Amino acid sequence: MLLVIDAGNTNVVFAVYDGETARGQWRCATDPRKTGDEYAVWLLQLMAMVNLGARDIGDTIIASVVPDVTFNLKRLCKDHFHNPPLIVGDPGVELGIEVRMDRPQEVGADRLVNAVATVASYSVPAIVIDFGTATTFDVIDASGAYCGGAIAPGIHRSLEALEAAAAKLPRVDIRQPDRVIGKNTVAAMQSGVFWGYIGLIEGLVTRIEQEAQASMTVIGTGGLAVLFARATNRIHHIDGDLTLRGLRLIHQRNKA
Repeated sequence: MLLVIDAGNTNVVFAVYDGETARGQWRCATDPRKTGDEYAVWLLQLMAMVNLGARDIGDTIIASVVPDVTFNLKRLCKDHFHNPPLIVGDPGVELGIEVRMDRPQEVGADRLVNAVATVASYSVPAIVIDFGTATTFDVIDASGAYCGGAIAPGIHRSLEALEAAAAKLPRVDIRQPDRVIGKNTVAAMQSGVFWGYIGLIEGLVTRIEQEAQASMTVIGTGGLAVLFARATNRIHHIDGDLTLRGLRLIHQRNKA
């Protein structure tokens, strides 16, 4: 079986695949101080709950945007699963798509993995909107090549900055308000954050399509994708497993 690991700035997601079937998926907070042994204690207990053990894992692959976490995840794979992992972004690891960037080595591994899964699963040209620590817009052209995109602050980070900068503003939940014009401070904040991000989504998708001179298939992924997709017709598909599926595809191509 294959253990795939997606290490983002906020969470690390682990999943075990038996062929194309996911046997389990777990996540924990990203913490560069957590050692490979600590990951193992936590992960192996969760795997045992679905009747999986270390001996069931034959291969491992990692996509990480946090270098300090990458080292400890590599130790986890080597020491506890006895398997040196494939690392997305390492020399010799083939993605199966062209990366048309000025500096391809600077592109976040998660963005490239999402592009791989998008080319395999959806019609192109396409835009992937990932609602994570940052909100990223990644563009795949009609030939299936990764062309770049845009990076905006994540909605949680934007809200935290607003709360920290203004002493009288309270902490609020992220939700779709009934009205754009808020009648109190909380409603006004919720409106500004939610509808402001809807404007960001619709505006950037429109400008990308104009610049590319093409209509795009738009895929949303990440924890808040469902919430925002309900309020705009610019997101055509929701795919919460896009990154994990992309990792599985990259592993298949490199093993082949």
